[in-house]
Amino acid sequence: MTTRLTVLGNPGHRRVTLFAAAARAAGLPEPAVLPWLDVLRGGYRLPEGALLRIESPGEEPAVDELLRGPALGPSYAPTRVEGTAAWYAGVMSALRALAARPGVRLIGDPEEIAVMFDKRRAHAALAAAGVPVPRALDTTGLTGWGELRERVRGAGLHRVFVKPAHGSSASGVVALEFGPRGQVQATTSVEPAGGELHNSLRVRRYRGEAEVAAIVDRLAPDGLHVEQWVPKAAQSGRSADLRVVVVAGRATHAVVRTSAQPMTNLHLGGARGSLDLAREAAGPAWPALLETAERAAACFPRSPMVGVDVLPVTGWRRAVVGEVNAFGDLLPDLTGLPGGPAEGLDTYAAQLAALTAPLTAAHPGTTER
Repeated sequence: MTTRLTVLGNPGHRRVTLFAAAARAAGLPEPAVLPWLDVLRGGYRLPEGALLRIESPGEEPAVDELLRGPALGPSYAPTRVEGTAAWYAGVMSALRALAARPGVRLIGDPEEIAVMFDKRRAHAALAAAGVPVPRALDTTGLTGWGELRERVRGAGLHRVFVKPAHGSSASGVVALEFGPRGQVQATTSVEPAGGELHNSLRVRRYRGEAEVAAIVDRLAPDGLHVEQWVPKAAQSGRSADLRVVVVAGRATHAVVRTSAQPMTNLHLGGARGSLDLAREAAGPAWPALLETAERAAACFPRSPMVGVDVLPVTGWRRAVVGEVNAFGDLLPDLTGLPGGPAEGLDTYAAQLAALTAPLTAAHPGTTER
């Protein structure tokens, strides 16, 4: 590959630096960086003949403020949970304008990113393709707590996940439970303060309906996705799921995430579990768990990498797909699955390798260890 790689990203961010390190290790020139801030402001120039990798715009305060600041106004703060609809609209407008420029060659497809960053659309696409997913509620026209409560009750559900349609990293996610006498409990990292919602690194529980209603009412204007809370498998007494990275259609990397909380995100107190224990627990079903991730990724054929959240149900014998992630490959120090097509490679090196050669190794997990 002789084309100079360019990365649309945030300069100095670990996503950019880790990809650059993988490029150097592969003997490729240092990738150029096209800052998200420049693209959003509309003043940028692409290197001639660039092959452009789209990276996440997240974790950069100036970028976030540019995207969500106008919607949140003077009370904007990077910890605010609201404003995800404005963030989504700004990112997609910028990517579509970039894709329309003559001569631009993108690694990735903006329209598929648009689906993956809308949990409602992504769930519908997966379900239509026959990928196992949790049961979801129709949230069309949902304006707040009262309607949500009635729709959950009408569906005969007692435990659901309420997710901002365009959220990420579990920001604003609420694990909601209803008791037999109308009691309600919400588990979330959201912290209400002064009529605003803020992210907290501490997961907490709310049991007062007024508190829960206030949270849902603040989240609803940005759009919600509501799905059945599927009981996950366990590892070492903790709830467990899998983040599987699919590169060029093949499951190349997997990490087990465990937590004492409903959300397994590592920044919310989750921890990496044991992949060996997961394979042992799944037994002959392990390849099928990876194939479930590949089936989900196949719904996005123009995306060379998809991060898939696979939720094994009790017993590790089958799974449903919780989410798909356009930028789900930030897994530092994780190398490819033993026996798989990216064994010994990190997620970025695997993607670079896939640009020049198909991934043809045996399916990871099909041979005994």
